[in-house]
Amino acid sequence: MDFDPGRPPTDADDHVLAGWLAETAGRRLLGVREEGLEGRALKDAGDRAAHELLMELLGEHRPGDAVLSEEGKDDKVRLSSARVWIVDPLDGTREFSEPPRDDWAVHVALWEAAAGPDGEGDLVAGAVAQPALGRTFTTAAPAVVPPRTAQKPRIAVSRSRPPEWIGPLVEALDGELVAMGSAGAKVISVVRDVTDAYVHAGGQYEWDSAAPVAVARAAGLFTSRVDGSPLRYNQDDVYLPDLVVCRPELADAILAHLAAHGTG
Repeated sequence: MDFDPGRPPTDADDHVLAGWLAETAGRRLLGVREEGLEGRALKDAGDRAAHELLMELLGEHRPGDAVLSEEGKDDKVRLSSARVWIVDPLDGTREFSEPPRDDWAVHVALWEAAAGPDGEGDLVAGAVAQPALGRTFTTAAPAVVPPRTAQKPRIAVSRSRPPEWIGPLVEALDGELVAMGSAGAKVISVVRDVTDAYVHAGGQYEWDSAAPVAVARAAGLFTSRVDGSPLRYNQDDVYLPDLVVCRPELADAILAHLAAHGTG
């Protein structure tokens, strides 16, 4: 299938480029969804098409930067690179393969070695496209999280594998669960005021959270590991098993409960 990605806006900075990349890969994925494939064939075709497109476009528009992609080989040259793009070409592959579900996403984030107050590098730009919603959330134009509309805190949780420890946390917050797929969709649900928090401790990798966390931070949300420590990216070991993303006013209560009761 021929696909014309077009061109990014003239003189696009990293924030704008991240949004354009995520949105363009999202358009490609919507096309893949219309090719008549099903099940594993559709999942594999989506992963491959989005990865190849993002690698091609980053090679063209940011040729000097390293890339860490879920679907690519981990080239350790990134550890000595000043700039590293961290991408998940298709987050929520299961949901993508179940049209018309919309809880899947494309993640594009940029990490820079010179960023961060402690000199260890940090995320500086990011975008999460939710193509089936027709929306892309970026650090180029940070979302303004509206005032909370629900009386009880809403906690995003996996629709297929909700952990046992999430029930006591929700009870402690006098909250309620909202099930959905895709780590990116869950984080962005807090940005969208669909939920108020996403707490995960079941195992993830850097590409699962980098772009969503960049977008959430830009929107003014709280982000950390479940023990309250900072989320670190572009590490030698890309396994980043847990995170908390929530409205700032819920952070202390969530972290206190996790410290007291854990996630085991």
